[in-house]
Amino acid sequence: MSDSVIDLGVLRHGPDPDPLPRPPRAHGRTLRCALVVLLAMVTLAAGAVTPSRPAPVTLPARPGSDVMIDGDLLLVMEPTSPRRQGRLAAYRLPDAEPVWQVPLSAEARYWGMTPLNGMLLTTGYEIGPEGRETRTIALDRATGAYRWQQPGTVTKLTDGNLLLRSGGETEPSSVRAVDPCCGTVRWQLSGVTADVTVRGTERGVDRVVLNQLDGPVEVRDAITGVVLARADLRPPDRGPIGLDLINDLLLAVDRGSGTVTAYGVDRLDRRWTRTRVNVDFTLDCGPVLCLRTGNNELQALDPATGEVRWRSSRWGWAWSTDGRLMANISGIGPLEQYIVLDALTGRQLADLGRWELYQLDVGRLVGIRRHPDGGVLVGELDVGAAKTRVVDVLPRATGDCQAVTGYLVCSVAAPGSYQLWKLID
Repeated sequence: MSDSVIDLGVLRHGPDPDPLPRPPRAHGRTLRCALVVLLAMVTLAAGAVTPSRPAPVTLPARPGSDVMIDGDLLLVMEPTSPRRQGRLAAYRLPDAEPVWQVPLSAEARYWGMTPLNGMLLTTGYEIGPEGRETRTIALDRATGAYRWQQPGTVTKLTDGNLLLRSGGETEPSSVRAVDPCCGTVRWQLSGVTADVTVRGTERGVDRVVLNQLDGPVEVRDAITGVVLARADLRPPDRGPIGLDLINDLLLAVDRGSGTVTAYGVDRLDRRWTRTRVNVDFTLDCGPVLCLRTGNNELQALDPATGEVRWRSSRWGWAWSTDGRLMANISGIGPLEQYIVLDALTGRQLADLGRWELYQLDVGRLVGIRRHPDGGVLVGELDVGAAKTRVVDVLPRATGDCQAVTGYLVCSVAAPGSYQLWKLID
């Protein structure tokens, strides 16, 4: 594999070419005066059209809050504490004018917010008489009014409905599809002793796979709950297997024997098998399938045959974006070094530098790092172009940032203070 690197620093040029013959003195003076006037005009014109930085908005939020932007609403979810009840509040942008707020359960920890069809879904743990339970609550987006609640964590289905999953590990699993308007159950499975895996697409979840501990694997249509395929995929010794869903493949990982077998998702037809491989986890790497092995090696497989296209122990993990792979090298603290690779060959195309990485929206990756003169430097990592572009410097930010569409929320020097920064394009 090639180790070539594209320098993303300041471009430098060599010696200037031979100068042109010097013009006569009188004409040269006239030319210089004209250039000065032209430069002044261009500078003034540029100053007239360059937008000034929008003033950052100070957030009325406690440390540890989660922040999200949905259209013109800024949503702030404050954590609960032994001394203070949490709350979920909505503010109108651009000035963070209060719109509504609702209290959160004192014995709960909520972490997720999902906007959908005029509602806001919040998910977290609630502590009750029977122990800790994951629960999703639906609120009206415009007013914060309560709509419904269901056990489980929530994901969107491809038809616009919702899938809720609860249980697992030491508790029986429950899966249900519900109508987002009112929580009406469309289909459900309760008390299932199986690990539940879903396949997510750009439009939402479309498949649910049940890996029963002592029985066959079931593949169900997530919209209707209908069983599409059922087969016993366990090894001859009936030991446990782990399942991963990547595109149209279901990977059955037998860690006891070091075997990975790929099946077609909808029919569970066997595609290929690899032996003597110790798999930590699998990754969707676009045109290739990535395996992270127990000996700290990243392998890229042909998804049609399972053959190894390339391997490297330099990268921790990788994911596909813009037709290429982005891989990481672990750094110090939150900073990691990011690399652009050719997916089919593993050849390094660029070094994007060290960043604390955030994703503002689909396809837009933004990283931050401390600026030597104070504040934080903001860069956009363009994997398709294999380069990094500096987009902003936030002078008062000290780190501890969250990414929301078009904005960064970062702590500032004052204790417990956060500000919302609109990024400059």
